[in-house]
Order: sequence, then structure tokens, then C-alpha cells
Amino acid sequence: MKLVTLIPVGEIARGQIESLAQGLTRRLGVACSIRSDGVDPRLAFNPLRGQFHSTEILKLLHRHASFGNWRVLGVTGQDLYIPILTYVFGEAQLNGPCAVVSSHRLRQEFYGMPEDPAIQSERLLKEALHELGHTLGLRHCSDYRCVMSSSNAVENIDLKMAEYCVTCASALVAR
Repeated sequence: MKLVTLIPVGEIARGQIESLAQGLTRRLGVACSIRSDGVDPRLAFNPLRGQFHSTEILKLLHRHASFGNWRVLGVTGQDLYIPILTYVFGEAQLNGPCAVVSSHRLRQEFYGMPEDPAIQSERLLKEALHELGHTLGLRHCSDYRCVMSSSNAVENIDLKMAEYCVTCASALVAR
């Protein structure tokens, strides 16, 4: 059985992870488990940027990758970055077992708007599907509606559907 193990990375609401697990089960048709013990992201913190280096978090998550886990997905509320970008919504190991997603910049409050848990939950699901797609070998898609399209701003995420386009879905089936 294919199992996606969701691991909290630092502080993240249990309800957010549970909602994400339900969405991933519906969209991917895989079982999800949620680890009660999380990963401490402090080793990935960059005090000069005030952010967490997502590649370092992936290294921490990789310790949890095992034969029983089809994929490992870290879920965090921390602000993530990679050195060449100001921020990222997530990162994944292409064709690897691990990915991480952040809800930090997916929150309406980050943009000065009223809190909207439904929007945040939908955005988090889209980003999780996107990063898990990378772990399955998918690259960025040119169809802006596909969950595999690149997102350099939250508006791009809002334009996407929470599903793979026909081309990307076919590539997943072929794997």
C-alpha cells in the first residue's frame, strides 16, 4: 500500500495537517499517516534572513524515509527559502522520497487580509500535490491550471486546480 507520511516541522496546527491528509487521500488515492513526533527546524534557521532553509529541512526529513513510507511530506508554518530565491512555498527531491510545504505565505493574513482557513487549506493542498508531483518525477507544467505549474506568487496558486492536467496525470500513471 502506498503511504504518504506527513510530519510536522516545528509548530503547525494538527487540524491543518489532518485536513491536508484527507485532501491528499481524496486526490491521490493513497493512505496518509500523521507522525505525532515532528522535526525540529531550528538547524535550518538562517538568522540573517529570518527564514528556514528548505533544503536543510529536506535533509532532516530524509532520515524518516523508509521502505514503509512511499513519500514523506514535511508540513510547516515556518517561512521557507532557498538561497537563490526570496522565499518558496515548498521544495521536493525530484524523483526522491521527501518534500516539504509551508503554510506561512499561504495565509490570507500574510497579505493583510482577514483570516480564511478554507483558502489556506486549499492552497496548502495544491502545494502539497505540486511538491509530491516532483517526488514522482514531474517537472513544471506550462498549463497554468495544472497543479504542477510553477508558483512564484500566491495568485498563481489560486489560479491552479487541485489536480494534475491530462498530460501530467498520464505521466504519473505511466510510472
